[in-house]
Amino acid sequence: MVLTKTTMMRAVDIKRHWYVVDASRYPLGRLASRVAEILMGKHRPTYTPHCDTGDFVIVINAEKAKLTGSKPDKKKYQTYSMYPGGQRTIAVERWMQEKPEHVVLLAVRRMLPKSKLGKAMIKKLKIVRGTDHPHTAQRPEELIVKK
Repeated sequence: MVLTKTTMMRAVDIKRHWYVVDASRYPLGRLASRVAEILMGKHRPTYTPHCDTGDFVIVINAEKAKLTGSKPDKKKYQTYSMYPGGQRTIAVERWMQEKPEHVVLLAVRRMLPKSKLGKAMIKKLKIVRGTDHPHTAQRPEELIVKK
């Protein structure tokens, strides 16, 4: 009988890597799910659910993120302030013109755990417009997303 050991990582044992991904090359949903996987650390064999084992991700060209099908015309984001008349709706097409970083951020954030751990994971996500980012000193690797 072969017994296998499960390795549980500790926060001090984690070595974080930096990845850069171009949002103009992939649909927003596929990009967000892959980025969320990297932020959680599920791409590593040492993934530990109770510990933040993920890496840093830089998303460039946020303004060129692709929305497929009829989403550019029909998708809407809603907020509600809990006051009468406090429901606000904004079309994704308008939001992509004004704050494309926020659209990408929301897509990724909603795929992360809804806990303190998820809040720590989203802090490792850096989103910029254009191709220039201030994190070149970390020497990020290119992240490939399966189409």
